[in-house]
Amino acid sequence: MLRNPINFGEPGSQVRRNRTRLVLVGGFVVAAAFFFGLKAGSGPGDAPAYEPVSLVSKVPKDLSPRMLAGQRFVAGFNGTSVPKAIRKAIASGRLGGVILFADNLPNRSVARSLTRQIHRVKRPDGLRRYPLPIMIDQEGGLVKRLAGAPTVSAEVMGSRGPGFSKKQGRLTGLNLKNAGINVNLAPVLDVARPGGNIASDDCAFGSTVKSVSRTAIPFARAMQASGVAATAKHFPGLGDVSLNTDDAVQRVNLSRAALRKVDQAPYRPFIKSGGELVMVGTAIYPAYSGRPAAFTKNIVTGELRRRLGFGGVTITDSLETVASRAFGASPRVSLAAAKAGMDMLLFATLGEAMKGENAVADQLRRGKLDRRDFRRSVGRILKMRGGLPG
Repeated sequence: MLRNPINFGEPGSQVRRNRTRLVLVGGFVVAAAFFFGLKAGSGPGDAPAYEPVSLVSKVPKDLSPRMLAGQRFVAGFNGTSVPKAIRKAIASGRLGGVILFADNLPNRSVARSLTRQIHRVKRPDGLRRYPLPIMIDQEGGLVKRLAGAPTVSAEVMGSRGPGFSKKQGRLTGLNLKNAGINVNLAPVLDVARPGGNIASDDCAFGSTVKSVSRTAIPFARAMQASGVAATAKHFPGLGDVSLNTDDAVQRVNLSRAALRKVDQAPYRPFIKSGGELVMVGTAIYPAYSGRPAAFTKNIVTGELRRRLGFGGVTITDSLETVASRAFGASPRVSLAAAKAGMDMLLFATLGEAMKGENAVADQLRRGKLDRRDFRRSVGRILKMRGGLPG
C-alpha cells in the first residue's frame, strides 16, 4: 500500500494505497528448462521456479556494481516535469524505474509530456534497448492516479463478473499506454476477509478465492494484452489486516496452511496466465518470521518462487511507509529486501532510493551479496522491460 507519499502529512491530503536458487543438475534438465522458459513448480514440495540460463548471460557485462544496483530501484518525485536529479540518475544507470502519483498527473496532456521526457532520457549503452518502467497505481475506485479507465472499483468489477473486468482491464491498458505508462501496480489479489481493512474498502475483487481469481485475472490478462504490465499484490495477502501498512505495523496471525489455501491461492492463476510482476507487502507474518514479508526469504524465495513457481519480477511495496520504517532506514530495508530475493525496490522519493542504492551497490562491490544471484535478478528485470512499450 502506498499513499501519495510526496504529500505525507499535508493538510487535506488523503491516504492512498499503493499497494529469486537451486542448481540444475544434468544436461537434460538444463536443456528442457531452457526450452520451456524454466517455469516449474505448482505446489508444496515442487521444484522452484527457474529462469532461463540466458538471464544472467544477457545482462550487459559492462554494467558496474552501481549500475547493476541502480536497475533494481524505483523512485518518485514532485511536480509535472522531470527533475534534473531524476534525469541524472536514469542517465547514469542509477535508477531502474519511476513511479508517478496523482500530483504528477493533473491531466492527460501533462501526463504525456512527462512520460515523453522520462522515455527520452539517454541511458547507458547497455541499457538503451530496455524501456524504462514508468509505474502507476491505477486500481480503480479510491486508488486511481490518472483520469479514465478503470471507471469503477475492483469491488464493482468483482461483482459484475469476468466479462466486465476483462473489458475494464483492456480499457485500463489502453488508457495508461496512451499516456506513456507501461506498468500498473494492479490488480489487488487480496481476498477480503471479514473485518479486515481490505473488506471495508473497495479495492478487493471479492471475499473468496474463486471470486477474486475469476475477475482479477481477466483484468490483468486484458491489460497486459493492451501493452501494460500487470502487478499482482500484496503477496502473501493483506486480506486480514485491520489497518493500512502505510500507517501502522501490521501482523497477520494466520497459519501457513491458511495463507496458502486462501490468501496465496489467486496467485496461481495469475502466474499461469503470464502475469509479469508480483508486489510483496510489508506486513509481518509470524508463521514465517518476525520481519516484514518483503524482507523474509521464506516468503519471497520460498513461497512465491519455489512453491508457486513465479519466474517474473518481484517488487516491494513502498519502503517509506510506517511498516517499513519500523524495521529500519533506507539502507537497512534495501539490503534486507535484496537478500530476501526481491528484484525491484520501490521508494517514493529519489533521496531515500539513493541511500538504499548506495548500500546495495557497496555490498555487491565488497562481495557481500552473491553476484550471480544479483545478475539473475537484474536479468529478470531487463527481460520484463524488453517487452514494455517505451
